Parts: sequence; C-alpha cells; structure tokens
Amino acid sequence: MAAPLLLQGGRVVDPSRDLDETADVLIQDGRIAAVGPGLGAPAGATVRDVRGTVVAPGLVDVHVHLREPGNEDEETIATGARAAAAGGFTAVCAMPNTDPVTDNQAAVGFIVRQSLRAGFARVYPIGAISVGQRGQQLAEFGEMVGAGAVAVSDDGKPVVSSHLMRTALEYARTFDIPVADHCEEPSLSAGGVMHEGLVATRLGLKGIPAAAEEIMVARDILLAELTGGRVHLCHLSTRGSVELMRRAKERGLRVTAEVTPHHLSLTETACERYDTHAKMNPPLREAADVAALRQALQDGVIDCVASDHAPHAYDEKEAAFDDAPFGIVGLETAFGVAYTELVQGGALTLPQLILRMSTVPAQVFGLAGGTLRPGAPADVVALDVTAGWSVDAARFHSKSRNTPFAGRSLTGRAALTLVAGKIVHDARAAAEG
Repeated sequence: MAAPLLLQGGRVVDPSRDLDETADVLIQDGRIAAVGPGLGAPAGATVRDVRGTVVAPGLVDVHVHLREPGNEDEETIATGARAAAAGGFTAVCAMPNTDPVTDNQAAVGFIVRQSLRAGFARVYPIGAISVGQRGQQLAEFGEMVGAGAVAVSDDGKPVVSSHLMRTALEYARTFDIPVADHCEEPSLSAGGVMHEGLVATRLGLKGIPAAAEEIMVARDILLAELTGGRVHLCHLSTRGSVELMRRAKERGLRVTAEVTPHHLSLTETACERYDTHAKMNPPLREAADVAALRQALQDGVIDCVASDHAPHAYDEKEAAFDDAPFGIVGLETAFGVAYTELVQGGALTLPQLILRMSTVPAQVFGLAGGTLRPGAPADVVALDVTAGWSVDAARFHSKSRNTPFAGRSLTGRAALTLVAGKIVHDARAAAEG
C-alpha cells in the first residue's frame, strides 16, 4: 500500500463544496482522507509543499479522440492519457470513431484494459450510437455499458435520422446515460471547410453556415423533450445554439452542452493564410459567437468545457486547406488557454472555471471525481496559475502536433496531477529530469 500523501499549503478550490481557502489535503489508500488547514502528517506520510498552487479536483474532459485502435501513429490510449495527465486531466472520455468503431462490448473492454495498463489519466469509453457509426441500426447499449461505457455518441458523424436519435434517447434512458450528439445538418454543411462568412468568401473557401448546427441543436432539444432522455450537445459554436440551449434550460429539459477552448478563444480569422491548424468541425465562428459562448458558460447555459482533442499526423495537416482533416489536439493546452482567455480575460473566476472543467463534467457523465470530498477518489490537480509558458508542440506528450496555439504565450498549467493518489504528472520532476 502506498504511503499517505499530504499536499500542504495550497489554495484549495473545490466547487462541489463551495470551498476556496488555504488548506492541506491528506490522501490515504487512493482516496481523499481529509481537507483542512494545519493537518498533521501521519506516520510515514510523504509531505509535498504545494504553496503557490491551486489544489483542485482533477480536470475531467468528456470529449477526446484517442485514435486507438486503428490510427496508433496519431495517438494511442497511453500517449493520450499521458497528455491528459500533463494537462491536469485525471479523467477523459474517449469517442468511438476508432477503426474498428467502438460499437460493442469487446471494443469497450479493450479501451478499459489499455487505460489500466497505461496507468495515467482514467479513460472512460463512449460507445457508438449506431453499428459502425453508419446511422442505421442501434448498437447494443446495455452490453457496452456493462463493459464500462459511460455514454453513447456517433461523434465525428451527426445522427441524421431523427427516428434513430429518438430511439437512442429512449433506449439510453434504461441505463441513465447521456446521448452525445455532433450537431450538424450534413446537406447544409456538405463540402464546407470553414465558417460561412466574409472570411470564407475572401479566401475562396466553401463555408459551413451556423444554421447547419442550429437545426440539429433544435431537433435534439425537441427529441429530449419528447423522450425524457438525456441529450448532451457536443462542441457548440454559434450564438443561435446558445439561445436554443437557454430556452431548453429554462424549460427544465434534460439537455447539457459543452464548448471547446478553441471556440471560446479563436475566430474564423485564424484560417487566414489557409492555416489548416485552424480547420475544425464545427468551424471557428465570429467574434459575436465567441462572446455568446463565454456568456453561456458563465451562466451555466453551457455546462462544461471539453477539448475535442483530435490528433492528426503531420503530413495530413500539411495538405491544401480543402483536403486537410478537421481537428486539433487540445489536452495539453486546454487549461492554459481557458485560464488565460477566460479567467485573466475576466469572463470567469477561477472557481467557475474549475466547476466547468471538473465538477460539472463529472456530474454530467456520472463519473467518479470532480470533488475533494473526504472518501472520494484522490483524483487531484495542483495548478500553477502564475506559470507563464509558450506553447511548443514539439514538447507535447501527445503523438500529434496539430495545434493553432503553437508559439502562443499562456498562463496556467498543471504542476502535479494525481489519479487515485498516485502521481501521474509532476512538472517539477520533468523539469529537473
């Protein structure tokens, strides 16, 4: 059994208990034993001085792509979980658009085993809604949940059939899991590579209109009302989606939503000079959309921040803009971008950001974590919110480097990440090593 660990003297921020004070955190047997000022160290305990850092529940990312099985050259469960730990995440949810698709019990079990073998951040599988993500036949939710799936999604592909989406929401109620949907009306977005607007016109690129997202957001909200099911809307990007979500929340529907750090901080202008690192789906939108998304996050209309970590090989992104794949890596930059843009930018307080990056995502997907309550798993992060750093993709733990934030100066990063009381990332040791 590991020796007890005392994290001493940090600013403890635990939104699950409205706690924000200088205190110690005692960890024993992989769980939080006590939180309070001036805790004594039990015999044989390791004491770690974390003064100057913010000690919080480990960050939770409900939307990542880890590419294993099928594209291990871009990412593996081990490298993705290591990147997550470096970013301060103690748990991530892996989307099913692997090769083969995670649409059955065996595929879910494989991800669970690979995650345990890696021993970094916890990796929770998300099962596919439809067999092969083909949008025709429901996958076997019960068997996947039994094997460890925490939600279902066809992310990467929208669920085009409203009948299939209705059936999925009804079936998922049996297991009380969310159905996460990539909101995109494909006949409107077909061939589009960035936001439909003035920048796309100037660059001569085909645009994806905001309505392509909003039509599906509206449909999913209506189906959540019809079925009483739990729908989770992935990576919202438009002010119209925010208004639809606001009305759904006011009516008490079982609808939750996420937003990415890139949609909270970048606009369509990042695509200037045909920079494929700014090509993502949904696309970067306009400044008014960014402002609406920030306000929605502050108000709780959007529930949580998720990275949509989407690794791609270097040569894929080095293609012409039209041909390059959508997506960016985000696990190692998510907190720094969010802290710099939102907290330093005055849109959120630090406890609000931790609420949206840890406590709420854990609640939405029914995961252990998101709290420092005694008895809870010791999934903890110590965040150095004074650390200034420059994004250097060559230093990422992820196998892929496709980030629009390369060279960007950020403030805030994980100093120490613990999963079940075990140190899985130590920035000080890494610097000394």
